[in-house]
Amino acid sequence: MSYIPFHEPNTITMLAGPCSVESLGQFDEVGSALKELGLTWIRGGTFKPRSSPYSFQGLGEEGLKIMAEVGATYGLKTLTEVVDTAHIDMAMSYVNALQTGTRNMSNFELLKAIALATATNQMPVLFKRGMAATIDEWLSAVEYLITRGNPNIMLCERGLRTFETATRFTLDISAVPVIHKRSLFPICVDVSHPAGQVDLIPSLAKAAVAAGCDALMIEVHPNPSQAKSDASQQLTIPEFSELLLELHALAAAVGKTIV
Repeated sequence: MSYIPFHEPNTITMLAGPCSVESLGQFDEVGSALKELGLTWIRGGTFKPRSSPYSFQGLGEEGLKIMAEVGATYGLKTLTEVVDTAHIDMAMSYVNALQTGTRNMSNFELLKAIALATATNQMPVLFKRGMAATIDEWLSAVEYLITRGNPNIMLCERGLRTFETATRFTLDISAVPVIHKRSLFPICVDVSHPAGQVDLIPSLAKAAVAAGCDALMIEVHPNPSQAKSDASQQLTIPEFSELLLELHALAAAVGKTIV
C-alpha cells in the first residue's frame, strides 16, 4: 500500500468501526453505513490482544481479507492493530494503516519492526498511549518509529488506568492541547475505551472535538449485544449516525469538517 496522509488541515478524521472484525456480513453492514454517511475510514480488530486467553482473539488473516474486501467495495481506507512482528507484512498487504495498541506502546522491538517495514511506503501508524504512560514516556516511545524512517504517525489518547471506577478508563482530554503544544503530531481521541459504556460516548466525543482533536475513534457494531468483544461500548449504526450529526455541527463551530 502506498503513502496515505492520516490527517488533512481543518479536518477531523473519523475512525469508526467494530471492535473486532467478526464476519463479512457484520463488517460489510458497517462499511455500507460509513460510506453512506460520507466517511472515509473504517477500523476493526483482526488480531486481538485480550486480557483473558479465553476471550475472542480475532479472525487473523481471514479478518484482514474481510477488511480489504469491504474497503474496496465502499472506497474506504482501512486500519487495524498489529500485535506481533510476524503479522506486520501480512497486515500491510491488506490494509491502509497500522495501529499499535496501549499494551504495546513500550514493546520497542515491535515498534522498531513496524518502523522498518513502513519506512519505504510511509504507511500511516496510529500510536496509542499506554494505559499507565505519561506524556513524556509516550512522546519518547514514538521516537522508535520516527528515527527509523516513518514520520507518518498519529498519536491516540485512549484513557488512563486510575483509581476511578465510574468509567472503564479516565480520559485525559488535556492530552490534546498538550500534544499540540509539545509536538507536531496530529492526535486522535478514542472515546469508546475510556467510556466503557455507550451513554458516555457522545459527551466524550464532543469534548474531544471542542479540545481540538484531529481524529476520533468510535466503535460501531450492527448488533452490539451480540458482539464478541467490548459489547458495552459499541454504538449501534443509528446511534452513531445521530451522534455524527451533532459532531458535524460542533466541528463546524470550530472551523473543521469531519471526514
